[in-house]
Amino acid sequence: MQASESDISSVNHGFPHPGRWPLPAKALVTMIVVMMSLGLLFAGGQIIVHDIIPTFFSDKPAMTTSHDQMEAPASERGDLFGGSMAKVAKPSFYKTDEFIFALKFTHIHIFGMSAIFILMGAIVFFLHLSPRIRTWLIVLPFIGVIVDLAAVWLKVFFHPVFFWLHIPGGVLFGIVFAVDVYFILTQMWRETSQGS
Repeated sequence: MQASESDISSVNHGFPHPGRWPLPAKALVTMIVVMMSLGLLFAGGQIIVHDIIPTFFSDKPAMTTSHDQMEAPASERGDLFGGSMAKVAKPSFYKTDEFIFALKFTHIHIFGMSAIFILMGAIVFFLHLSPRIRTWLIVLPFIGVIVDLAAVWLKVFFHPVFFWLHIPGGVLFGIVFAVDVYFILTQMWRETSQGS
């Protein structure tokens, strides 16, 4: 059942349908979506090369002495279990390689991933979908990011098995990102006859 123009306007507070946005706005949003998609695609590639392959398909031992990938040799980068396997006495918690790694990882990713979904959420806000659907599309990726970041701390300081939390966290924000892209592009470029 298709909503009338008045229903759509009330749901979206009078904002025009994305198909009626001016061409420069469509071009900007399309480029934002394309660049964010490329960024996540290359991030996925890095995860496969630096984390998945060393963890599951390498005969080399887990890297336990350093998490700084910029300083580690290429052959020793990655390993999702790295840093959690060896238990050695350390003088101060905040000086350990594990703590510094988790802190750097969280600092970089909490800003980077949040920026992606803040921007995508701002665009989703203007889509002509029900308020409930838009709310879920805005909130769910942030939950995925929180789960993904929690996995880093849990696997390093409690047990390596918590690395599996990266999967539901990443899958959650990845799927929502794909859904966002689908609705944004289809509403902007295909559904030009709706709205006002």
